Amino acid sequence: MATQVVRTAAELREASARLLAGKEGRSQGLVPTMGALHEGHARLARTAVEQNDVVVASIFVNPLQFGDAVDLDRYPRTLEADVALLEAQGVDLVFAPSVEEVYPDGEPLVRVTAGSLGEKWEGASRPGHFDGALTVVAKLLHYGLPGAGLPSAGAFVTGGGAGLPAYRAYFGQKDAQQLALVRRMVADLSFPVDIVAVPTVRSEEGLALSSRNRFLSDEEREAALVLSRALRLLEERAQAHEPLDLDSAQALVASQPLVELDYFDVVDPRTLEPLAENCRKVPFRGEGLALIAAKVGPVRLIDNAPLSS
Repeated sequence: MATQVVRTAAELREASARLLAGKEGRSQGLVPTMGALHEGHARLARTAVEQNDVVVASIFVNPLQFGDAVDLDRYPRTLEADVALLEAQGVDLVFAPSVEEVYPDGEPLVRVTAGSLGEKWEGASRPGHFDGALTVVAKLLHYGLPGAGLPSAGAFVTGGGAGLPAYRAYFGQKDAQQLALVRRMVADLSFPVDIVAVPTVRSEEGLALSSRNRFLSDEEREAALVLSRALRLLEERAQAHEPLDLDSAQALVASQPLVELDYFDVVDPRTLEPLAENCRKVPFRGEGLALIAAKVGPVRLIDNAPLSS
């Protein structure tokens, strides 16, 4: 069946309820995106399709999470190609609302705040970004509630208990801080959804796929590979139970003149607090998360690597 594109929350509620009823569905998945889709998004969609009876993908460029109007304006809009990619993965519904549909009264007076977890790393470099991201994710999670058009919609819960559909939302591990914040929001505010993390997809050379990669020149793309090489160096040291020697990994990035490092550190995967010893001289044990962000030419890129010994 062809993927259906809907533009309003009312259309989404009606269509998802109809599909669930027609398929006698036991589960619904949501894949929130901002469009300009690539293979990383395709993997999110495929994972959702494998795990759910009905899958909704949203495409919405959220103005609240852009601090720069120029950055917002130049963010690529490729709806036709995006729908084709999602249809190829088996997605049932694409929710592509206008700004006026999502924010009918203009910028919302009440927003979700990311709190202290959203003030570090990306939040320090992009103030207000995560408040905007969490606000729209909260709205999208409500829109995507399975069977929300049915009279019994309020009874839907995660896990498919008592004969009710399970509800899952899918996020990429590449945006590690966003993923941690979404999980925290869902737990703290009791959202009836399971958050599923999908591993980062990389090019053959190792560059983490991103909608912003299209703005890199060939020379800048080659330079950007130093980010994944530095992360891989830490992964190898962690697996060998060696000191991570973060200083030398940072020096590797600094050796590339086209790359301007913003931050590069090893943190606790749940709290995002730097690991106390920073693993510079102490052999690595346990779990950690290496976070990196840098400008490569005019393009700001982020990446990360889970570490385990």
